[in-house]
Amino acid sequence: MPSATLYHIASLTPREVSGRTLEVHVVDESVRQDLGYLQLLHRHVGTTTLVALVGVQSHQFHRALDLAAYARTHGVKHCVIGGPHPMTCDTRFLQNRGVAFALAEAELIWREILHDAVAGELKPVYGGAQRWAEVLPGVVIDPPSPEDLLHYWAPMLGLYPVRGCPYQCKYCSVIKIAGRHVRSPPIESTLESLRRARNAGIRMVMFVSDNFNKFPDIRQLLEEMIRQDLGLSFHCQCDTQIARDPALIELMGRAGCYEIFVGVESISRDTLKAAGKFHNDPARYEALVRMCREAGIRAHFSNIIGFPDQDESAVRSHVDALKQLSPTIVSFYILTPIPGTEQYHEFRSAGLINERNLDRFDATHATWDHPNLSGAELERLLYQCYVDYCDFLRKKGGLPAKDRRDVEFIRYMAAHRMHPMSGGIDRVVLDRAADYSDLRRNLYGIDLVPLPDNLQLSPQDEALNRRRNSAG
Repeated sequence: MPSATLYHIASLTPREVSGRTLEVHVVDESVRQDLGYLQLLHRHVGTTTLVALVGVQSHQFHRALDLAAYARTHGVKHCVIGGPHPMTCDTRFLQNRGVAFALAEAELIWREILHDAVAGELKPVYGGAQRWAEVLPGVVIDPPSPEDLLHYWAPMLGLYPVRGCPYQCKYCSVIKIAGRHVRSPPIESTLESLRRARNAGIRMVMFVSDNFNKFPDIRQLLEEMIRQDLGLSFHCQCDTQIARDPALIELMGRAGCYEIFVGVESISRDTLKAAGKFHNDPARYEALVRMCREAGIRAHFSNIIGFPDQDESAVRSHVDALKQLSPTIVSFYILTPIPGTEQYHEFRSAGLINERNLDRFDATHATWDHPNLSGAELERLLYQCYVDYCDFLRKKGGLPAKDRRDVEFIRYMAAHRMHPMSGGIDRVVLDRAADYSDLRRNLYGIDLVPLPDNLQLSPQDEALNRRRNSAG
C-alpha cells in the first residue's frame, strides 16, 4: 500500500519557502521495479536539493543511511532521516557526518528543516526537545498521482486520522513513536482528504492509525462517510477493546470497512500480561470474529510467536486455537525486541540480544536467545503457522472469491519463506547492501550501525504522556 507518511509530509510541504519555489518528488522505494528514481539526484546537481528519508524503521536504517551517502556523493548537500528509528534511538554516534536526523513529528520540525535547507545548512538534529505535537493541524492529504498509483495493485491511499496509543505493551514501538496521548486533527481535514481521494479515482483507503477505534470523532467520521456517499472501502487497525462496542463495528461495516486488523498476539492471558498487554482478553476474541462477520468485515488477527514462555507445542496450540476462532485472515510475527522499546532495553540489559545487524529486526528473523526455541526453529515455525492456518481455511471451504485468492496468496508466500505482509510476489533485486558498503564506510566510518541506546523522552513528552494517564 502507499506510504501514508510520504504523502502526509508531501502535503505538509508549502509551495515556497523564503521566496523559493519548491518542487516535490515522492518516491516509494518498496514498489519501484527499477532504480530510475536515483536519476533525480543527478538531474538536480547544482540546485538546492533536500533528500528526506521518512518513516525509517530500525530494519530500514542502513538503507536510509546508504541512500543518503549515495546522494551526498552525487552532489546533494542536504539529507535528513526521520521516522521511528531516529525518533526512539540514540543517533549521536552518526551525527555531524553529513546527514541530519529528525527526532520529532514532522508537524513540529518540517518547516524549520525546509527553511534551513533553503538557507544553505541543516542542523545535525531537529526536535530533540519535544517528540510529539500536542495539537495536530488539519492537513489535507493530496492523493498519489495517477502515475504513482500504477505501482500498487489497486488505487489506494493511506491516512492517519488519529495518533497515539493508551496502552503499555513492552514489545511495541507505537507508544514511543506516537505517545500514549491520543491526538487527532480536525475531522473535516480527514473528510476532505477522503473526498480528494475519491475524485482521484481511489477506491480503497488504509486508515493506518494503530487504534482507529480510539479516534474521539470516529462515529462522526463514519456517519459523514455514509451521508456523503463517498463510495470508499477501507481497512483499519483497532485494539481488541472494540469487541465491547458492537454498535461501532456495525457502523464501520455500513461506512465501508472491509477489514479490521487486530493485535490479538496471544491466546494466553498470562503471556499477554507478562508482555504488558493487559487490555487483551482472549475470552472476547470469538465474539469479535462473530461481530465482524455479521457486519460484513474481515477479522484480521495479528499474532506473535516466540514469547519467552512458549515452546513449539505452545505455538502449535495457538494455531489450533485460531482455527477454532476462524478469523478470515491471520498474520504472524516473531517476537522482536525492536530498538526504542521497553522490551529492547530489558533484553539488551540482560544480554539476550544475539543479532548485531539492524536489518534483521523486522519481526521475521530471530534476534535474541529464546529459552526454548532456536533461531532456526522460530523462523521455520513462523512460516509453518501460515501454511497450517491457510490449509485449514482451504479445507473448511466456503470462502468468498476474494478471500480465497488472498488465502492462496498468503499460503504461496509463506511456503516460499517470504512474509506475506512484506509485499507482492512480483519481486526484483535492484541493488544490494554491498553496492553501498564503500560509501557507508567513507561517510560514516562503519560497516554496521552499533546497536543503539533508547532515546529518552523529554520533560515535555513525559508531561504529554502523564496527561493521558490522568485522563484515565
